[in-house]
Amino acid sequence: MKQNLSRSIQIKFRVNEHERDVIRHRMQKMKIDNLGLYMRKVALGTPLYVVDLSDINEMCHDITGISRNINQISRRINADDIVYAEDVRQIKRQQDEIWKILKKILTKLP
Repeated sequence: MKQNLSRSIQIKFRVNEHERDVIRHRMQKMKIDNLGLYMRKVALGTPLYVVDLSDINEMCHDITGISRNINQISRRINADDIVYAEDVRQIKRQQDEIWKILKKILTKLP
């Protein structure tokens, strides 16, 4: 196993079964599966946060779909050399939708 050369000092300590279970449970809650990493963060007082990005990921998916639609419109405009009023209105509506999504994302951030 490759050792981390910047961390040459090893610290060992013992825990009972209950303490081990509490540590494992907290690691699971934090979605950390590396015991050394977790213990270092806790011992050094690093704040640990669990961030649920599912809403933001869904909004990013929505923005990707809107971007595809705008791209299709721009391809049609480039192919025909004709700008249709409805295309411009649709792009403006989708830009407004992107702004709404971005504002919603900002309200979810701490």
